[in-house]
Amino acid sequence: MATSTEGDIRESDRSGPYVAVVRWMENLSDTQFAYLLLTPVLLLLGIIAFWPLLSTFRMSLFADSITGSEPLGEFVGLQNYVALLTGQRDVVLVRPFFDPSAPFRSALTVTLIFTVASVFFETLIGFGQALVLDQDFRFRRWVRVAIIIPWAVPIVIQGMIFFLLFQPGIGFLVDWMQALGVFTATPLANPVDSMIIIIVADVWKTSAFMALIILAGLQSVDRSLYDVGKVAGATRWQQFRMITLPLVLPSVLVAMLFRTIGAMRVYGIIETVAGCSTVPSLSCLVVSTFRDSRMYGTSAAVAFITAALIGIVVSVYIVKYADTEGGA
Repeated sequence: MATSTEGDIRESDRSGPYVAVVRWMENLSDTQFAYLLLTPVLLLLGIIAFWPLLSTFRMSLFADSITGSEPLGEFVGLQNYVALLTGQRDVVLVRPFFDPSAPFRSALTVTLIFTVASVFFETLIGFGQALVLDQDFRFRRWVRVAIIIPWAVPIVIQGMIFFLLFQPGIGFLVDWMQALGVFTATPLANPVDSMIIIIVADVWKTSAFMALIILAGLQSVDRSLYDVGKVAGATRWQQFRMITLPLVLPSVLVAMLFRTIGAMRVYGIIETVAGCSTVPSLSCLVVSTFRDSRMYGTSAAVAFITAALIGIVVSVYIVKYADTEGGA
């Protein structure tokens, strides 16, 4: 009788829920087990990332309450989004959300122009810097440090540097640029001139970031491939096009992804150089609408549209990155 009871206990232990879970985990592949271990962290990061976004979306569904005691008015659904995208809300905003007749005055076009121009030049210059730093030459370590210095400068100090450089009566670049016919007498008060200055300031600072990521990709390329290319009679340009560029393209896309996200959220460099009233980005519009106008529903709608645009851009980069990895 005792023997039968002990056998039943052992059998129940072998078929209990704990044993079933352990067996299920043992049958997982290494990749599946790694994802299982990361699940708690991914859930925590998901909550941290998506809870503010959902809260912002909820706020955007309510009307602005400028004079009431409550920060939000009545529930209006997607009316704030419709008003922004159709231009109905432009008359009460500090700067219009989208106005095709004045692209350097509307927040959406300013953000897109800044993002495309800055990321393009940062990638181009950063790639060139990475190619130089990948070579073996004397004082290469000191050159790397010199390239990183602009990236280490805080945004406020960077903004003040370019503000003073192009401030009439203070900056020496104003007279030079005006003599060349590039800028007006007060470039920081002109939207087009200010946009160019801010793009130059951003490129000056963050091209080093691009160079570091691309350099990491360059140093992972197998050097024997270039020897094979030389034996096959490939020129320097053919080696770059057939070996360097395809192998380093994933690193370039990662660098562009990070810089695109940062460029679409640009605020600090604009505010310190020319001010959001001169160069209004989407982030500037969110801050001014929320802080100055107390239009909470509208500012939340602008913030959510900005997040949605960033999400679309990130999705495009991820798909492109997956294509390059699959091709490799």
